[in-house]
Amino acid sequence: MKKKIAIVGLGESGVGAAILAQKQGFDVWATDNGPVKSKYKQMLDAHGIAWEENGHTVEQIFSADEIVRSPGIPQTVPLICEARAKGISIISEIELAARYTDAKLIAVTGSNGKTTTTILIHHLLIQAGVNAAVAGNIGKSLALLVAEDPHDVYVIELSSFQLEDMYDFHADIALLLNITPDHLNRYHNDINEYAQAKFRINRNQGPKDAFIYWKEDALTREELSLHPILATTYAFSLIPQEGVQAYLKEDKFCVRLGKEDFEMPRVDFHLPGNHNVLNALVAILATRLFGLSYADIRIGLLNFDAVEHRMEKVCTFKGCLYVNDSKATNLDACRYALEGTPAPVVLILGGVDKGNDYKDILPLVKEKVVAMVYLGIDNHKLHASFDNEIKYTAEASSMMEAIDLASHWPIPQGSTILLSPCCASFDLFNSYEDRGEQFKECVQRLKEKE
Repeated sequence: MKKKIAIVGLGESGVGAAILAQKQGFDVWATDNGPVKSKYKQMLDAHGIAWEENGHTVEQIFSADEIVRSPGIPQTVPLICEARAKGISIISEIELAARYTDAKLIAVTGSNGKTTTTILIHHLLIQAGVNAAVAGNIGKSLALLVAEDPHDVYVIELSSFQLEDMYDFHADIALLLNITPDHLNRYHNDINEYAQAKFRINRNQGPKDAFIYWKEDALTREELSLHPILATTYAFSLIPQEGVQAYLKEDKFCVRLGKEDFEMPRVDFHLPGNHNVLNALVAILATRLFGLSYADIRIGLLNFDAVEHRMEKVCTFKGCLYVNDSKATNLDACRYALEGTPAPVVLILGGVDKGNDYKDILPLVKEKVVAMVYLGIDNHKLHASFDNEIKYTAEASSMMEAIDLASHWPIPQGSTILLSPCCASFDLFNSYEDRGEQFKECVQRLKEKE
């Protein structure tokens, strides 16, 4: 008799998991409590997979031998709690996919920098001729790639949500970029609970595997003292120090591994800001440990361009530069953006708050920001934090309204109009990508109207 698997949540990861599970011989039931996008319906129908939307048939779920929970569904949802109480195994799509591939797995997590680092590592591998693909929190689901488009190497961006239901997953190279407050509304406002989810990335690693971390990150150091790390550890830093293999020295990227050293002028890497220095250092370290030559790494770094929705320069219009940083969904990401942007700045921020404490960016805001647009449904925290600090503030309920406000204030020539929201996007937009695309479209419409 076939084993039955229930897929709960039918976005990218859930549909990929359903297709892989069917290929592996499971009896698959796919369900979503809300509407399913038409492209995913077509994918499920094309594979003959039974599915439902706008509600769950709980008998189908509770009769399963295993459940794949999509990362957007909290563990505290009653359905999931009841299934767990019944003793049903609950796993993530990544956990399922890893069972059915022998590919090398490079796993990337952290509060900030995941997407840039993941894409940069993938870029370096592809430039060197490696058959690699991006998966996880960006791109296609890992399960779908394993089922239909297998590769030799997967570079997987992993959120804390995806790491929660991973048990036997094994990364050959695991990268933990940083741990700063994010998604605390999911973790009972407990930063340590959030950090523990991040540290699941090195479960099942052994001495032949690599675990890479940021030496200066206080929360990472604290967790390292509590978790025995069986992998070989490597560290990166903005400064040379003991126990660090990748660092910045005299404005050069430096990597020290074994007998051969690597150096490259920082100016030859086109992305601005210290956060991108760290992203580059960790990518160099990871790809060198994977086996790339320093010559190939250097070529890849020289021709790497910015990631979409992360400090993406859209255009200059009437003397102002418009920058799309929609990927900045927490305070630290916004702080990095402000640090790398010259004053004066018109800042567009807001959305679904994750437990932010805006006083952490207040000094930078006071130094650089001349006007702010609050783009969200509930902006009371933004009003309380910034109204008395900034001359021009206003609310917007759409991206076009936000662009109109930002562009018509009496702001200085040479200003940067920066979308760096600090928040999740799901109150007014489908995703951070949707928010960024609307920003770019609205800027273009503004230009066409003039």
